[in-house]
Amino acid sequence: MIPNAVAGTGSAPGNKLKMLSRRIDATDTPVIDFTRRVMSKRKDALSLAQGVVHWAPPPTALERLAARLASEPASMSSYAPNEGLPALRAALRHKLAVRNHLLHYDVIVTPGCNQAFLNAFLSLCDSEDRVVLFRPYYFDHLMAMQMTGSADRVVLGECDPETMRPSLEWLRKVLGGPMPPKMVVIVNPCNPTGVLLTQVELDAISSACAAAGAWLVLDNTYEDFVFVLGGEHYCPAGRHVIHLFSMSKAYGMMGWRIGYIAFPDYEHHNKDVEGEQADTPAGPIEDGTVATNGGNGIAGQPAADAPRTAPGALGLAQLKVQDAVCICASQPGQLLALEVLTEEGREYVEGHISKLAANRDLLRDALAPLEPHVVGGEGAIYLWARLPAGCGDDHAVVEWLVQQAGVCVIPGSACGMPGHIRCSYANLPPEKFPSAVARLRAGLEHLVAHGMTNMRQPVL
Repeated sequence: MIPNAVAGTGSAPGNKLKMLSRRIDATDTPVIDFTRRVMSKRKDALSLAQGVVHWAPPPTALERLAARLASEPASMSSYAPNEGLPALRAALRHKLAVRNHLLHYDVIVTPGCNQAFLNAFLSLCDSEDRVVLFRPYYFDHLMAMQMTGSADRVVLGECDPETMRPSLEWLRKVLGGPMPPKMVVIVNPCNPTGVLLTQVELDAISSACAAAGAWLVLDNTYEDFVFVLGGEHYCPAGRHVIHLFSMSKAYGMMGWRIGYIAFPDYEHHNKDVEGEQADTPAGPIEDGTVATNGGNGIAGQPAADAPRTAPGALGLAQLKVQDAVCICASQPGQLLALEVLTEEGREYVEGHISKLAANRDLLRDALAPLEPHVVGGEGAIYLWARLPAGCGDDHAVVEWLVQQAGVCVIPGSACGMPGHIRCSYANLPPEKFPSAVARLRAGLEHLVAHGMTNMRQPVL
């Protein structure tokens, strides 16, 4: 929290300095800012903190974009349509239908997935509406709600304390309560835990939301990162289900800021996907559940209470948000996204992702001093671990690990769970990653045995 003297809160009525808004004053400070400041105190520190990948976009795609930038500098510097370039939207709709089995979904391109979340949240929720975030949550989702004045309406969902999987029993109870939430947010695979939900789990969550008239927002940023044997990333479909996606992670496009939101549009024929027809619902399923896409591209019908909007209203609402906040995603970023959405691009991405399983195993070994309280590794790029007793101040532990062991991680309190840490296994190149996990192992062994005391031998 910013000190009152700086923020201007609590100042005398006659003070000419303007106070910060209560909304922004109540918003968490970005945890990545904290880790950067901590790492600046030790120049040789290695990071297992930020959730990025160590590779860049496909080189051939960058070359083609560079040629276009050189030949068309004026047009490449102008605004794109609010909703995104038509060619990119068509390619993304095709991808949704073929890979995610999501028919009757429209697409808006956003400057990163965080903007996609903001579009959905501001379009569907008022400040008095309750929203479920399962703890541990993705910190930027909470911050978006805090800065819009909805912090006191966040309902922290329960996860199994051993597996960190969302509790369906808890969700059904809350959805059936006197003040049911309007929206439920799930990140799958999960940031920060690395847990991958199954089709059975997601269909059950979707059905519970539909029956209660709640929106389900699924953040699929890490859809390409699935490591569990026989596992797959799955997207339930329905009029109440909104999907968020990102080009940042798998394609190495973090700084290019391209994401997209897929939202139900059952009433309109999608001309960009060959063979897709507009869908007229036959009515709710008798038992009140929701038929799923079943992985075969056949979207089911919503339960009687499933939320819906007037045709075209949800898309228009998002354009209001996007135009006011950022207008559009950059043209160069969108064109690069179009260049990487090819078979060549998929092969490039899969080649990099396949090598991360070895990193995950190395990181799991480094976290051995914290076993059996380590979860994740099924998907995304994270492992999640509980610190030893007496380490509830995880910010202090992170600072100690940087100072004493030369390695940085994310404090669990940033995700709503003090006394834990999140570790990434994708952000360092192969020549640096083994050193980082060796430092982490040495630091954790000392922490478990001796607490946050000086380590005798520096970790190189």
